[in-house]
Amino acid sequence: MTKKKSHKPGSATIALNKRARHEYFIEQEIEAGLSLQGWEVKSLRAGKANISDSYVLFKNGEAWLFGATITPLNVASTHVVCEPMRNRKLLLNERELNSLFGQINRQGYTVVALSLYWKNAWAKVKIGVAKGKKEYDKRTDIKERQWQVDKARIMKNANR
Repeated sequence: MTKKKSHKPGSATIALNKRARHEYFIEQEIEAGLSLQGWEVKSLRAGKANISDSYVLFKNGEAWLFGATITPLNVASTHVVCEPMRNRKLLLNERELNSLFGQINRQGYTVVALSLYWKNAWAKVKIGVAKGKKEYDKRTDIKERQWQVDKARIMKNANR
C-alpha cells in the first residue's frame, strides 16, 4: 500500500508582508488561526488578500487582526454583505495570548502579521512580536545584503 500525497500543486502561501521584515526586528513568530466567513475563504482560495498594513490588537482578552484586506469575489452572493477591511479574530490558546500580551506591554514592541497561508484546509496567519528599526539599522541591513551578493560574486570568479 502506498500513502496518498496530501501536497496540492501550487504554493500554500496566500500573502506575504515583506515590509514587516524591513521595518521591524522580528523576535518571535507564532502561528494563529483565523475566524473567517464563507466568502472570505473563497476569496483566499483565489489569492485576493493583502496583509501589508496589518497588525494585531488585544481587546477583552482576545487577539484581533486589523488592517488585513480580503477583496470579495465578483460572484459573491447578493444576500451577504462583504466587508473587505473587517477585523478578524485570531484563534490562539490561552497560554499564547498571555505570552503575547505580556510581551507587547514592554515598551517598543508590537505584533504584526508576517504571512497568510494554507495549512491543510485551514487558513493560518504567522504573526511576529516585533520591535521597530531605526534608519541606521535599515542601512546596515542593506549593506550586509549587498556584501553577501558581492562575496558570492567574488567566490564564483575566484574558482575560474
